[in-house]
Amino acid sequence: MNLKKLHIIAPYPRGEAPSQRFRFEQYLDFLQEHQFEIHYHAFHTKKSWSRLYQKGKIFQKTLDLGYNFLRRWLLLFRLAGAKHIFMHREMAHIGPPVFEWILVKIMHKKYIYDFDDAIWIPNYSAANAQFQKLKCYWKVHYLIHWAEKISAGNEFLADYARKFNSAVSIIPTTIDTENQHSILVNQHHKPIVIGWTGTHSTMHYLDFVVPVLRKLESEFDFVFKIISNKKPDYQLKSLVYQDWKEETEIEDLAKIQVGVMPLVRDTWSEGKCGFKALQYMSLGMASIVSPVGVNTKIVRHNENGLIADSAEEWEASLRKLLLDENLRMELGRQARKTILKNWSIDAWKEHYITLLQS
Repeated sequence: MNLKKLHIIAPYPRGEAPSQRFRFEQYLDFLQEHQFEIHYHAFHTKKSWSRLYQKGKIFQKTLDLGYNFLRRWLLLFRLAGAKHIFMHREMAHIGPPVFEWILVKIMHKKYIYDFDDAIWIPNYSAANAQFQKLKCYWKVHYLIHWAEKISAGNEFLADYARKFNSAVSIIPTTIDTENQHSILVNQHHKPIVIGWTGTHSTMHYLDFVVPVLRKLESEFDFVFKIISNKKPDYQLKSLVYQDWKEETEIEDLAKIQVGVMPLVRDTWSEGKCGFKALQYMSLGMASIVSPVGVNTKIVRHNENGLIADSAEEWEASLRKLLLDENLRMELGRQARKTILKNWSIDAWKEHYITLLQS
């Protein structure tokens, strides 16, 4: 058997980041079946990644950073004979594109570049503002320009990439409907559970919806469940918080009957790949999303979900789903069908083979 070595370069350890797990990691078994030998090169180790956002430990974080940069320098030697290189986002979590420049300009290597957010735009919390210059957001267009081919998560990202490189393909973030998102929501459960999942860095999108939920609390008996890595401080009597855990992620999500995905209209949100909506819909959940970016391609209003823009529309949509169990069930059924047909691994796995082999 003639195996092809595929070197995957990514910022985060395998299995730790949604942007990696649901873009390419869930295809690795399939790629191995097609004679690709996977060599995974994360910038962060599991230990350095777990420490990165902890308070304090500055000395240890500095050592982690130095060690990870050393590992990247050593990786360049390992890539000397590489023929298949797939790069997600960047080679180093911070700093200018030194490693990528050496890879292309000195070593004359070709790589496929994959990205799933508007990562050329600064997007950070006030707590991390002092470190953001180190991110060098300006490097993204160089990484796109130097790449042999581009894999973009949606049309908005592809349009940006085409400014610097004509070899652009769109491969959306997808769902494993057989091995992961394979259970269905119970729409008969009472009280009804409205829910949201995501990291603390994106929780601010809920600020717009919280007053609507507070108003509805006076009329309906429901639970508002947040699954995240940090407890929110919203003053809601319906609020239930649950820590996100990879091993129970799908089971925890499947206890939500109405999934919400509010967004604001800005360039960063336009670049998002609609992952929350995809997760909700894959489980047969009725969902409400903001009409931003790819959401309007995934969700068809009143067919497989609801689209709400203003506070009044969000209130009307939530009220409708709280009152009508049959509507929740029908939207959920159509949502699952949509994912199976258009946004599942089965629907897109051959595109990865084409991308890597052509």
